[in-house]
Amino acid sequence: MSFIVALGALLFLMFVAYRGMSVILFAPIAALGAVLLTDPGAVPAMFTGKFMVAMVSFVQNYFPVFLLGAVFGKLIELSGFAKSIVAATVKILGAGQAMLAIVAVGCILTYGGVSLFVVVFAVYPFAAEMFRASNIPKRLIPGTIALGAFTATMDSFPGTPQIQNILPTSFFGTNAYAAPILGTIGGILILAIGMVYLEWRRRSAAAAGEGYGEGHINEPEVVDATHLPNPWIAISPLIIVGVVNWIFTNKLIPVFYQDGYSVAWITQGQPGVTVAKISSISAIWALEGALLVGILVVLVFSFQTIFAKFAEGTKSAIAGALLASMNTASEYGFGAVVAALPGFVVVRDGLAAIPDPLIREAVTVTSLAGITGSASGGMGIALAAMATNFKEMATAAHIPFEMLHRVASMASGGMDTLPHNGAVITLLMVTGLTHKTSYKDIFAITCIKTSMVFVVIGLYYLTGLV
Repeated sequence: MSFIVALGALLFLMFVAYRGMSVILFAPIAALGAVLLTDPGAVPAMFTGKFMVAMVSFVQNYFPVFLLGAVFGKLIELSGFAKSIVAATVKILGAGQAMLAIVAVGCILTYGGVSLFVVVFAVYPFAAEMFRASNIPKRLIPGTIALGAFTATMDSFPGTPQIQNILPTSFFGTNAYAAPILGTIGGILILAIGMVYLEWRRRSAAAAGEGYGEGHINEPEVVDATHLPNPWIAISPLIIVGVVNWIFTNKLIPVFYQDGYSVAWITQGQPGVTVAKISSISAIWALEGALLVGILVVLVFSFQTIFAKFAEGTKSAIAGALLASMNTASEYGFGAVVAALPGFVVVRDGLAAIPDPLIREAVTVTSLAGITGSASGGMGIALAAMATNFKEMATAAHIPFEMLHRVASMASGGMDTLPHNGAVITLLMVTGLTHKTSYKDIFAITCIKTSMVFVVIGLYYLTGLV
């Protein structure tokens, strides 16, 4: 019965997320409903002592990342830099390589720190124009954008500043560059196999005589690329974010702070000392510093263009950051409560039947990401509940924690893209398409990506590379 209660809470949260209801509202309802059925008297204590503590802990650690990332992405959009990067990439690769160009642009923007949601809005007008000119079915646009923005540069390639690559650092004491060799190999395989799949779909449509199609909705206006910023200037903030992130991660923070830092001051005549353990938060600090530098660079290069739209633009970015971080934090709190339920022991013991720690972690993370419809939310639930167990198993098997980081990160972006995923819903809404017409390709890209997690695990055991 306890297992059914825990499973019911997970299924209920998945259902309400699929129906488009607020996770912020229903995550505590689902969690405390399960507590109510288990031990009614424990509801207040679990809400205050488990749900809220976990939720606030997540916000404390990660809200600045969401906030700075959203502002950076919005400024890249307002400055015209995003359009300039897209236009330059399209020009270099040529109109005849529409799919490759859109995938490349998605990779460049997401690896540079631009939010996935901003990428969808920035890339879609160019994708529609190129697909129309090349007579490629519009229904293939979502799968193409998903391959570029939702896969390798989201959580596979080392150093990506997306939250899916940063969240594991606080659990495993790693940094954003964990397992660089295998992460790079996995990312390249995802992109290569994904492009083979998309080209196969394009050729099949062409053989059947299917073109771009007519009667579409949300068709964008033709893009005016005549008055865009210089592409080298446009891409420089993205490069600077990556370089500064690496410098902070590998040079400045370890040297200046080492593994701890004490701050002493006089408060009402009494000395006070604050000690911060650096190893668990250095990756977060590095990314926050890099994004701050990136924001300043965009403002220096394009202040006049941004100034008139800065107030309204940053308001929407901050609202988006609040919503995204609170959604994930609520799922994180939900995971903490569910992990404390007696029924979760059954789940944990069931997963214990998987003897390999990396495979167990991959299955756990991608399953919970799929159930919640959120890569970061599912990973947060899994790691909050089982990170200690994963580390114990990895230590016993002499597996470096870098592998735990990379496997968790890559697995989180696997089955999270089920139909109720927020990014999928946004992508289809922006492109004016439906699950019926375009979800098949998004799901295929998801399956390719998920399978690469297990390829990376196999490569580790075969070669010992990290």
